[in-house]
Amino acid sequence: MIKVLVTGGAGFIGSNLCEALLERGNVVTCLDNFSTGHIENLLPLIERFPDKFKLIVGDICELEDCRKAVEGMEYVLHEAALGSVPRSIKDPITTNKVNIGGFVNMLVASRDAGVKRFIFAASSSTYGDSQSLPKVEDVIGKPLSPYAITKYVNELYADVFARTYGMEYIGLRYFNVFGRRQDPFGAYAAVIPLFVKQLMKHESPVINGDGEYSRDFTYIDNVIQMNELALFTTNPKAINQIYNTAFGERTTLNQLVGYLKEFLGEFDEAIRKVEILHGPNRVGDIPHSLASIDKAKSLLGYMPRYDMRQGLQEAVKWYWNNL
Repeated sequence: MIKVLVTGGAGFIGSNLCEALLERGNVVTCLDNFSTGHIENLLPLIERFPDKFKLIVGDICELEDCRKAVEGMEYVLHEAALGSVPRSIKDPITTNKVNIGGFVNMLVASRDAGVKRFIFAASSSTYGDSQSLPKVEDVIGKPLSPYAITKYVNELYADVFARTYGMEYIGLRYFNVFGRRQDPFGAYAAVIPLFVKQLMKHESPVINGDGEYSRDFTYIDNVIQMNELALFTTNPKAINQIYNTAFGERTTLNQLVGYLKEFLGEFDEAIRKVEILHGPNRVGDIPHSLASIDKAKSLLGYMPRYDMRQGLQEAVKWYWNNL
């Protein structure tokens, strides 16, 4: 049993991490201000684990909230951030304030509280304009959006805190995570829940560009596995490292829509016939994304259990039953 703080624990990834850790007998505190997360994601946990789950309503941009949340914690899973490349292009100031200012607040609070290990959500956007495939952790390009800059700065800050203060960190570069509880309704909804919602309504999804941009879509349970490996690893070589968190296959947006129509069509035949539309490419988008997961396999023992199609089938079932 360990004591873990999950920042952004009311969000898509954070709530799944809280649930998995609680089900394995750990004590979990969640810090969230509900700017993008939802209390509905936590209500079942509050009911099921009254003695092991604690919710603190607070903001990572407030240092005192961070200090309160880390008190007595052994580990931190820092998931809180303002995601979305388009949002960062529209409002770089707020993205910077939350993703960098809030991150440094959490580092300082964790350092002062004697937290054993700080694990944080990094991003594949850090690879920027690098043309190399697959993406290897040590080879990055120039960031293509304010969001990408903030996530790279997080990695630099974590490394400096490790060198300067002796903190342990592990950064997980998430590649297009999807799965249960990913919100389809927000202004900056990710592509999979957005397309699922539209197809279920028999509305035509709009693909940015010709649909041949590709992504290493990563099912939530693979992300949970990586976070748990980062929490519990005793391999000294695995500490103070950045890891790709992905499956290691790429899927084009055209293929993605084909899979969604196939799986949703099992529930509603008419979905198979919904027309797909195309719009302009989105500013700041990386054309292709494919992760090498060799480093995670070698140092953490990572073996992802769900490929894209398997994960998508599970996600579609969840959306069909919950939307």
